[in-house]
Amino acid sequence: MLHDAGCNTVIYHSRQAVGSRRTATRRTMKSLILLVATAAALPHVSPDTAAVVPPQSPSAPLAATALVVFGSDTVRAEVANTAETRGQGLMYRDAVPDGTGMLFVFDREAERSFWMQNTYVALDVAFIDANFRIVDIQQMEPETTEIHDGARPAMFALEVRQGWFAERGIAVGDRCQLIFSQ
Repeated sequence: MLHDAGCNTVIYHSRQAVGSRRTATRRTMKSLILLVATAAALPHVSPDTAAVVPPQSPSAPLAATALVVFGSDTVRAEVANTAETRGQGLMYRDAVPDGTGMLFVFDREAERSFWMQNTYVALDVAFIDANFRIVDIQQMEPETTEIHDGARPAMFALEVRQGWFAERGIAVGDRCQLIFSQ
């Protein structure tokens, strides 16, 4: 749980931070505009490539998904990109299957904090900056209200089953690639 689009497939690639924070923000905004325009031009993703996630209600739209790729390891993640979905997070889940998780997407880099209230599964959270580099990984125990603050500002956070990152040798400083689909 976080304390603090109908898209087609969109791919984010790693990039190096250059220039001032303002320049980086402008570049990020330009990149996002370009990605949205590109997404509109791409063909729709087949429904069988989306994660199987039961909607909250019969009329709820299918959740967006993302592949988070770390070299040869990939997580199929539900995307939490609204205040409501970020606030719900992985609460009330009895399991988070291996290779799955939740990607929290924010509109800018900032200090991020997470907790585990009403979350029944032990999780790892990786805080990821706008350059797609992991800036912190923390282990979180189920059903606690302990606040887990990222060590550095992040634009994304990825929650997976506890131990997943360590088992694969994924660590702070590693980069990922994000591939979004609906």
